[in-house]
Amino acid sequence: MRRMKITTMALASFMALALLLPGLVKAGSLEPSAPPGPTMRTLDQVRSWIKVDPATRFVDNGDGTVLDRETGLTWTKDAHIPWGQGWPNEEEWGNAVNMAIQMTIANRKGWRLPTVEELASLIDPSRSNPALPAGHPFINVQSNIYWSSTTYEFNSDFAWGVSMADGSAFVNPYQKTGHYFNFWPVRGGK
Repeated sequence: MRRMKITTMALASFMALALLLPGLVKAGSLEPSAPPGPTMRTLDQVRSWIKVDPATRFVDNGDGTVLDRETGLTWTKDAHIPWGQGWPNEEEWGNAVNMAIQMTIANRKGWRLPTVEELASLIDPSRSNPALPAGHPFINVQSNIYWSSTTYEFNSDFAWGVSMADGSAFVNPYQKTGHYFNFWPVRGGK
């Protein structure tokens, strides 16, 4: 009798599964329809966030900050010396991250290092020294490398840096210690 109960239970389970299985197949596969896309964006993809008239893209807020209407980010107007802080600007990555977080600019906290995509979004491929759009309101932009907050995906001892020297957007990973690069604080986004 015990063996009969197990067989009856197994048969009932099989029948329930047989009734549910067609519904599951009709609902679609749980497998992705395509392989995952890349996590890094090209410069053209970053620029396609929002199209804004280049002549009105940047708004000088008059308080040491600049609004980028294309990305919605607020940058420090001074791209070399952190505004009002008097700190050195070339730092190892960890110090740059910490200094940006500690800053108070325009009576606001919440500053950070930009992501590699955000930093590269400032680049104008047709310009050099610095590679920023004509008529930008920024001051003290160095034609050197700026740290991003983005850690290199293949080695966490490295972070991405973006050169403002020329429009080819020289973007490379650099070891977080032993390299002293500029940092340019930003607020918003992310």
